[in-house]
Amino acid sequence: MNDILTTLDRLRRPPLLIRAARIGASEYRRAPHLRRHLGYGALPRNAQALVQLVEVEAELEHDRKKRAAGYSAARHVDVLIAMMGEARLLRATRLESVG
Repeated sequence: MNDILTTLDRLRRPPLLIRAARIGASEYRRAPHLRRHLGYGALPRNAQALVQLVEVEAELEHDRKKRAAGYSAARHVDVLIAMMGEARLLRATRLESVG
């Protein structure tokens, strides 16, 4: 399996979605964001949360491209915010373990 951070680096999304998510990422709060997208219960570790969020985001991207009636740009941005927040936490954790 590809490293999850490499997978994230390869994602290509419309600039407006990415810009909105970057703005929102500064306000990322792990517990409320993850529970909103992954359900309640014990929170997964950063890497596992990212894998699950990538799957959720892929479905949203599919709906966006198909112009599905139920597609929500706001939800898509919210998932991207969670992905960016989790990636930031994972990178920080990896740097701590190396340093």
